[in-house]
Amino acid sequence: MKINSSNQGWDLEIKPHDTVFNLHLRDVWNYRDLLLLLVRRDFVSFYKQTILGPVWFFIQPIFTTIVFTFVFGNLAKISTNGAPQPLFYMAGIVSWSYFADCLTKTSTVFRDNATIFGKVYFPRLIMPLSIVFSNLIKFGVQFILFIILMVYYLIQGNRIEPNWYILLLPVIMLLMAILGLGLGLIITALTTKYRDLAFVVGFGIQLAMYATPVIYPLSYLQEKYRVIIALNPMCGLIETFKYGFLGTGQFYPGAFIYSIIASVIIFIIGLVVFNKVEKNFVDTI
Repeated sequence: MKINSSNQGWDLEIKPHDTVFNLHLRDVWNYRDLLLLLVRRDFVSFYKQTILGPVWFFIQPIFTTIVFTFVFGNLAKISTNGAPQPLFYMAGIVSWSYFADCLTKTSTVFRDNATIFGKVYFPRLIMPLSIVFSNLIKFGVQFILFIILMVYYLIQGNRIEPNWYILLLPVIMLLMAILGLGLGLIITALTTKYRDLAFVVGFGIQLAMYATPVIYPLSYLQEKYRVIIALNPMCGLIETFKYGFLGTGQFYPGAFIYSIIASVIIFIIGLVVFNKVEKNFVDTI
């Protein structure tokens, strides 16, 4: 696009990427209005033409919490470190759902938006970023439900001791976002050639939940299994989330630091892989 006056030069120059490490983040900022528009579109389309509308945001964590409380709390008798069972499970469900949604929806971003990418130019990173931000709205709604339940149990006199680790919530959310985004970008890049991966993600994310301390505290496991589960980057994040709000169990500084390092590394790898594949994915998808 060239401005009418030849003296002013170019206002936008579209050219091939010179290196996979050039992520063109300035272009993403310039298209921030499009990002906000896509976030609004994702949020509205979630409950458009539904009877209950935004109420669906509450139904999923409520019913999942009820099932987990009955199966894992009452039947399996899995410890919750003294925290009320529904509150313990909802803490894990709400935090895990945000990560899982970011990963699942980002992992198909190339396939789902191939027609748009092939017709108009905009920074391709805008699309997965919009998914992360729209899911953040959903998390905020469900988080309010969690806080209401926590206040209820506090009034009832249950053993809940929120502490200063609550202040780590923004860090935890940022790490969950970049971890889900990074893994999703890697998978969506691979699905341009190997579409089978799109089917694996669906049930893989469900299996991964059981390898994360969502329905059990990390301290419940034997030492040899605890070390293995701690290799999951989500482990330190969810354990810190629960410890900060519920005050039960303990804080694992090693697991939390590992989660930070692993999330950042995976995020960088995801950006580089995405940047490399998005140049010619339209020809292969």
